Parts: sequence; structure tokens; C-alpha cells
Amino acid sequence: MAQDPSKTEKATEKRRKKTRNEGNVPKSQELTKVIVLLMGVLTLRVLIGFYQGQMMEIFDWTFREGIKIKIDQSTAYALFVWGMKKLTILVLPVLLVLAFTAWLILRLQVGSLWTTKPMRPKFGKLFNVMAGLKRLFISPQALVRLGKSLLQAVAVGIAPYIVIQQEYMNLLPLFYSDVHGIIAFLLSIGYKMVCYALIPMLIIALADLWYTRWQYEEKIKMTKDEVKDERKQAEGDPRVKQKQKQKMLQMMASRMFQDIPKADVVITNPTHYAVALQYDALVAPAPLVLAKGVNRVAERIKEVARENNIPLEANPPLARALYKQVEIGETIPEELFQAVAAILAKLEKFKRR
Repeated sequence: MAQDPSKTEKATEKRRKKTRNEGNVPKSQELTKVIVLLMGVLTLRVLIGFYQGQMMEIFDWTFREGIKIKIDQSTAYALFVWGMKKLTILVLPVLLVLAFTAWLILRLQVGSLWTTKPMRPKFGKLFNVMAGLKRLFISPQALVRLGKSLLQAVAVGIAPYIVIQQEYMNLLPLFYSDVHGIIAFLLSIGYKMVCYALIPMLIIALADLWYTRWQYEEKIKMTKDEVKDERKQAEGDPRVKQKQKQKMLQMMASRMFQDIPKADVVITNPTHYAVALQYDALVAPAPLVLAKGVNRVAERIKEVARENNIPLEANPPLARALYKQVEIGETIPEELFQAVAAILAKLEKFKRR
């Protein structure tokens, strides 16, 4: 499948996390296979003495004592248990090393990940046979797999030829060697053949690891629109945020206009600014700003004040200072106490007090 040319942007962290949670991660099967094979060979090389002792014990018992045993139900069961124990001793160390190596290589490539999504059946692909055959035989991935298989076959085929060429002169002296010498020579030759084959296979596996990660990055690339949409989802659509802000301001304005009738005085510019003040020692220790606004909002504040018979006092410097320094619901600062007190003192409400 060709890469979409519109996908030019690197995947975001959110896209990477989503694809990872779905089990779509870059991992090279070739690297795992080669490392597991290498560790298996090294394990056999290290444990060759152990296996020799075990095999000698099995053959010695078989040809000395085993051939004398009369087979009946009890002896057959005992032989079966003994054989299973010996088989476990021979096979288990290698299997444990191979299993741990496979887990470790996958863990280093993928990291900590546990998901069952890749194992869920995808019935849609079962009915799309032609698309599956096309991916299997015609896609670039199929050509890459074919190339890897051919290179590995060449490596496996050439390794024995090179080793035999090198050891050709050592074959004739085997005529004078005993069984142990011949077996040791064949084991060393086989070990060398495997090593010679594993070196190019390891190079192929490293190349496959690079290609797998490159292909993964290309696959999860995003278009510019997808990046923008994801950013909007993360940060919030500016239009939605603007509407929310407008609604919030409308709600604040509605509450503000509801509080204006509680005010004692509205200080104005007189045309551009309007600030409604309330002074009640039981509510706050200093005069409180109930509402403020400029231009149209200031006009509306003054209209509500007139409807509720709240006095308007024109004091441009004080109105501008209150509007800039004090938020709605806050008390006035200390430096404005004297100017506000002079206005409140003129009101009938406070004169009676």
C-alpha cells in the first residue's frame, strides 16, 4: 500500500500512544529470530560437557542394564517416568534460555506493553480475499520479505562451503582418529558453520530493525489537518472557547446588573465609565464594587441606577481609578478611601447616620 502523500507531519505523542495501545508497535521479527538462534547455539556450546555426560549416562544404562529389564506394566511406567525426567533435564535449560532471550529482545524493542487488541479477530479482512492476496504478493512489504529470505538463504548456503574449504586439509587426518576425535571435529565444524551463517543474518536483522522502525514512522504520519484537529481537541476549539467566554461574561453581567440595586452610589466619568459602590460595615470593612463598565455597559449601569433611584456622582479621575484597580466583588484600595468617603458623606443615607 502506497504512503498517502498528504501525510507529511510526524506523529504526535497522542497518535503514538493510541497506536501503541492498539498493539501497533515497531518490532523486528528477524532480529528476535537471529538473537534467539545465537543464544541457543552459545547455550549448547557452554553446556556441551553437561550434555555429553547425560548422553553417556543414558547410553551406558541402556546397553548395560536397560536391555536386561523385563517389560511389564510397572517397569514400563518406571521407564516412561525416567525417560521424561532425562528429556526434561536435556531440553529445559535450552528452552528457558530461548524463552528468556525472546522475551528480553521484544521487551527492549517494544517496552512495557500488554494488550489483547491484536489478537481480536478482524472479520472484515476475511472476506476481502483479493486485497489480502495483493498485500501478500504485490505489496512492497512482500518484496522486502522476499529479499530478506533470499539473503538469509544465501548466507546459510555459503557458510558450509566456506568452512569446508577452510577445513579441507583437516579431513584426511580423521582417518586415523577415534570416535571421540571425529565427533569433536564435526561439532567444531558445525559450530563454525552456524557462526558464519549468523554473522550475515545478524546484519540483515539489524537492517530489518531499521526498516521496520522507518516503515512504522511513515505509517503513523499525519496530515496537517489531523495535527490541527488534534491540537484543537487538546487545547479546545478557539471558537468554542470564545463562545464559552461570551456566555460566562453574559452570566457575570447578568449577576452584576442584579446587584446594582443594592448599590449606594454610582461614580461616573460621566460618559465612558461607571462604577457602582456599596458600603455596609456588616458586609465588608470598606466600600465594595458591585458593578463596573465602560461605554455601553456604563450606560446600562446608569440606566439601572436611575430606575432604582441610586444617586450618580460624576468624578472622572475616581471613576477611572476604580475601574482599573478594583475588580467586581472586591473592596476599594486604601489610597481611594478618602475620595470615596467624601462622596458617600454627601449622600442622604449616610447623613442620617
